[in-house]
Amino acid sequence: MSPPEGNQAQHLAPAIAFVRQRLGPRKPGVALVLGSGLGFLSSLVADPVRIPYEDIPGFALPSVEGHSGELVAGRLAGREVLVQSGRFHMYEGHSAATAAFPVRVFAALGIHTLLVTNAAGGIRRTFGPGTLMLIADHLNLSGRNPLIGPVLSGEERFPDMSQPYDAELRARARRVAVEKGIRLEEGVYAALLGPSYETPAEIRMLERMGADAVGMSTAPEVIVARARGMRCLGLSTITNAAAGISPTKLSHAEVMKAAELVRDDLAAILEGVIEGLRTED
Repeated sequence: MSPPEGNQAQHLAPAIAFVRQRLGPRKPGVALVLGSGLGFLSSLVADPVRIPYEDIPGFALPSVEGHSGELVAGRLAGREVLVQSGRFHMYEGHSAATAAFPVRVFAALGIHTLLVTNAAGGIRRTFGPGTLMLIADHLNLSGRNPLIGPVLSGEERFPDMSQPYDAELRARARRVAVEKGIRLEEGVYAALLGPSYETPAEIRMLERMGADAVGMSTAPEVIVARARGMRCLGLSTITNAAAGISPTKLSHAEVMKAAELVRDDLAAILEGVIEGLRTED
């Protein structure tokens, strides 16, 4: 059952205790949040411990295809990681605080680096299906913020968002892409509430506002992560050209299909970034 709005604190303690108990001696320093169609990345984790959301106090259950609904702990690229395979979306009826609830658990477990992925529509005219975009910044246009309400322990009331996506991690991702010969674009991600896709007029508006890609997630998790002092790296898989740019009707099936096109390149970049982290990162 998802945590009620404004009542996060009392739900965090049992969730943290439960996940910590299931992790045992493992102490992951990196968490990955997997977007639509990107759950295959959890299969790359070695010696996995799988924790279904339905067993974790306060965790919601994803209802969207491509979001499996489990935490997977283990080793990836030589580091202990915790993978969130499946998101809670606000368009499913959850609050922004619920969408970011797992990140609060991660921070309490001592995780200091958050890697977020998502599927997004391409607004920049050169972005076709299968483009990978490093997120340089975001526009939170969902109308919701996960920090509304009482200030929780360990969080800033007014976190600085001048650099939501860590410059050093982004530079590392670019180096990995060059070394492996992977095309990696960079741009601004616009987060909308959904679940309807955008109209052509909305896409024209977003384009004029400086957005390069659009989706329905990511901003709540990054806002909470920054309030907790975590470093963030974001990668968008461009699964389709946005409405009005392409004559093709948009569908979730198209999103899932396009995610398959980049699975190897996305995995290579994430593994390269994780491998390059210092022991103390």
